[in-house]
Amino acid sequence: MKNILTAIKDPLEEKDILELDKKIKDFRGGSLNEDSFRSFRLSRGVYGQRQPGVQMIRMKLPFGKITTKQLLGIADVADEFSNGNLHLTTRQDVQIYYVSLDRTPDLWTRLEQDDITLRGSCGNTVRNITASAIAGIDPKEPFDVSPYAQELFKYFLRTPFSQELGRKFKIAFSSNDDDTAYTFMHDLGFIPKVKIVDGKIVRGFKVLVGGGLGAQPFLAKIAFDFLEEDKIVPFTEALIRVYDRYGERTSRHKARIKYLVNKIGIEQILKYVEEEQLALGYSTFPIDHNAVPVKQRVSGTSFTTFKVSHNKKYQDWLVSNVFEQKQQGFYGVNIRVLLGNINSRTARLLAGLVNTYAADDIRITINQGLLLKFVSKEALPALFRALDNLNLAEPGFDSVADITACPGTDTCNLGISSSTGIAKELERVVKEEFPELIFNNDIKIKISGCMNSCGQHSLAQIGFHGSSFKIGTSVVPALQLVLGGGVVGNGEGRISEKIIKVPSKRAPALLRTLLNDYERNAVEGDYFNDYYDKQGKDYFYQLLRSHADEHNLLPEEYIDWGHTTEFKTEIGVGECAGVMIDLVATLIFEAEEKLEWAAQAFKERLYADSVYHSYATIIGVAKALLLGKNLRTNTQNDIINDFDKHFVETSEVNIDGVFRDFVLQINKNEPSEQFAEHYLKDAEEIIKQASIFRERETLASLNLTNI
Repeated sequence: MKNILTAIKDPLEEKDILELDKKIKDFRGGSLNEDSFRSFRLSRGVYGQRQPGVQMIRMKLPFGKITTKQLLGIADVADEFSNGNLHLTTRQDVQIYYVSLDRTPDLWTRLEQDDITLRGSCGNTVRNITASAIAGIDPKEPFDVSPYAQELFKYFLRTPFSQELGRKFKIAFSSNDDDTAYTFMHDLGFIPKVKIVDGKIVRGFKVLVGGGLGAQPFLAKIAFDFLEEDKIVPFTEALIRVYDRYGERTSRHKARIKYLVNKIGIEQILKYVEEEQLALGYSTFPIDHNAVPVKQRVSGTSFTTFKVSHNKKYQDWLVSNVFEQKQQGFYGVNIRVLLGNINSRTARLLAGLVNTYAADDIRITINQGLLLKFVSKEALPALFRALDNLNLAEPGFDSVADITACPGTDTCNLGISSSTGIAKELERVVKEEFPELIFNNDIKIKISGCMNSCGQHSLAQIGFHGSSFKIGTSVVPALQLVLGGGVVGNGEGRISEKIIKVPSKRAPALLRTLLNDYERNAVEGDYFNDYYDKQGKDYFYQLLRSHADEHNLLPEEYIDWGHTTEFKTEIGVGECAGVMIDLVATLIFEAEEKLEWAAQAFKERLYADSVYHSYATIIGVAKALLLGKNLRTNTQNDIINDFDKHFVETSEVNIDGVFRDFVLQINKNEPSEQFAEHYLKDAEEIIKQASIFRERETLASLNLTNI
């Protein structure tokens, strides 16, 4: 790896890669425990699979933007380190599977040469920042949100306060009020707005906080109807700091910010955000509008010889997959990618097509497809023919026929029943039996392998998630049907409702019943959710209940899609939520490590980083000592309160004043050199106090043992 490292352009990436290599060796050598290592590798994009001994690698691609050079690089990496498959995700990332843990530093090194990072793509971090794929070419957008997503990505990539949160933190930008990025289902969402102030156009955003999917979905709350563009970075940082301090830490299922918002309310959240302003050291953060330059196609190729205008598939493709951009004379071309999977050979050929026909700015879409930009009108027939040769010209992008599905039981530990096998079958049913629905963009079908909603079933007009039920000693693979979810617009959305659970093999018949009923009985002009609301939940339960009858199960219904043997549940420990580390010795060790980071950051004049590392040191020590007394805490705020009560008030640890004032100096001072130095000394002092206390406790324990 050392020879390859010389090609790395970014010294921070080099440091990350070397650190990953060291941690792997420490883990293999037994000096790093499994929980600590798991937490570390997850935040570096290395995720354990259902299959033992191999890893899924997730790349962090802000707002799904990828160049042809990057696509070629990923294809090469997929061939060398994986099985040659590139998986496009609903969060606009690329994942590859079956990677050896020991080879991940080399893999990351290769990706870095194409400006691709793994940092923060998994784990309890600020995850990939998503945005509407059409941003920059959207005819309805007030302005391009891509630079804003890029600036937030850069800012929060390595900020200390965003690396060890209670859970993941997801941010999304929609390009217009249609809210195609689902901001209402994110921890933090932005919708672009403009207003006129003193005769000038001012850019800003509607801001939403506390949405989320998972087993218990929440709709986001409005934080601001209009927040000026230069305030979004300070607000985001302050919000993450508040979440870091007050968010749940013990129960990972309750550790998302949506639960904090639900518990204390958006008004209290905003009050806490205001209290953090001084700690930021700045009140505005200007955004570089040119951070993501608009690139038009530069190829001079002539396309006049290609004629497919009378081809029905071409005409269907034009209607359902192609749209005119806001830039006159250019078109965006959407590509359906079955289950988000594209092999390395196809990826290389696609990169060549992009260089010929489109701008070097491919976007991964949130429904696991691809968008090509700046295609000229005269190039459309030739591009269609070339895409069709790669099986990438199927009409019906983002329609009923374009089903979203997470990998589920193929690779994920949490998958209950197959999501990919049934997705293929349902796409076949729509294509063969309801071909007119390839033009219907109102109904979305989304499938998850479990209730955690990686396939976004909670957002779907028609959604399914993996499940099972027992018949005697046998287990039947099943799917839970949900209906009525979707986008309302301008930050409002709907969460789908549970209707009925059916054996997985009956899902095609269930879908036929549902779509036939809608076509037969809906009033002209009714959208699916209008029809759902008019009929009511019980109507659909009664309509579909025969599909759930357990008394006439056939032998093949005990076998899941894509399998040949009888079904059995094989749910492991999921890693999507990160890891809680509770060992006292480990926490003390990590606090000492953070103290070293604080000192190094101070030496490098990164005073804000140094201050946060000092804060994390103090909190880590307090948590460790409380845990040593079997006192478990849910939040950093609880740690502060309990440490005062159980250690400072009892004089077991000596500090000046109360612990709350001692530790919360962080949001009462600007991150200046003087304060960073002072706070670093306070962190050093608390480590010393912890050492004294632990030595005293150890000695007392030995004395009791000898009595």
